[in-house]
Amino acid sequence: MSVTWDKAEVPDPVKVGPMGWLRAVLKGIPLGIVTFGCLLILLLVRLIEQPLYGARRPVTPFITQFVCTSAFRIMGIRHRIEGDIMRGPGAIVANHSSWLDIFALNARKRIYFVSKAEVASWPGIGWLARATGTVFIRRNPKEAHEHVDVFRKRLKLGHKLLFFPEGTSTDGRRVLPFKPTLFAAFFDDDLRDTLSIQPVSVIYRAAVGADARQYGWWGDMSFGRHLLETLSAPKHGSVTIRYHAPVRVADFKDRKVLARHLEAEVRRGFEEAGLLEAE
Repeated sequence: MSVTWDKAEVPDPVKVGPMGWLRAVLKGIPLGIVTFGCLLILLLVRLIEQPLYGARRPVTPFITQFVCTSAFRIMGIRHRIEGDIMRGPGAIVANHSSWLDIFALNARKRIYFVSKAEVASWPGIGWLARATGTVFIRRNPKEAHEHVDVFRKRLKLGHKLLFFPEGTSTDGRRVLPFKPTLFAAFFDDDLRDTLSIQPVSVIYRAAVGADARQYGWWGDMSFGRHLLETLSAPKHGSVTIRYHAPVRVADFKDRKVLARHLEAEVRRGFEEAGLLEAE
C-alpha cells in the first residue's frame, strides 16, 4: 500500500482571474484535442497492431511521444534532455514530483510505466494509462513472483519499464528514500545477469517569481485544480530530464544496495542543479 507524501505545507490555491481563465481555455482546448484525439487514433491503430504484434507495440508509442512533446509546447513549459539514453532493454527509475512526469519522461523515450494498481481506476488518468501499455502492480512483497513474470515478459519484448521507487509524488524539491521492494524482482535468475537499470533525475524549475514548487503535486492537492493553475499561469519554467549512467543488476549483491545506489544517482542530479532540499 502506497503512502501519500504530505510533509510540506500545500500552498494556497492560486487565484485565477479573467486573463488566467482565458489562458487556461486557449491552452486547455488544444491540449484536450491533441491528447484525446491522438488517444482515439492510438486505439484505432491498436486494433491493427494488437493482432499483428501483440504486446510488442511498434507503432503506438510514437503517438504517445507526439502527444507528450506537444503537451509541453502547448503549456509553454520548456523540456530539456541531458545525458545519454540507455540503449537496449532494461528498466528506468526516476524521482516523482507530479502528473507532469508522465509527459516529461514519455516525450523523449519510448517507455512503459509501472504503476500501483489503484491508478487503473482513476478517472481519465487510468484510461490513458491502460491505453498506453502501463503495467499495473500491487505493492505487496507476497506478489513478487507475479511481478517477476510480468517484468520478464515485457522486457523480453524490448520494453523499457519505468519505476517511481519513492512510491509517491513530492513538491519537486527533494528525493525521498527509494523503496527496495520492487527491486527484488530484478534479482530473479532470468533477469539479474542481463538487466541494466538507468537512474533519471526529473528536475523542475519554476518560472521567475513563481513558487519554487510550482510543478509539484502532493498531499491532498486536487488534480483538476493543479491542472487549472498550470494552464492559467502567466509564465512558465522548465523541466530537465537528466539521464545518468546505467548500471548492471549483477554488479550489486542485493536489492537494498541497488536501491541506495540508484537513489544516490538521482539525488546527485538535484544536488548538481542546486535544487535539493533536506528532508
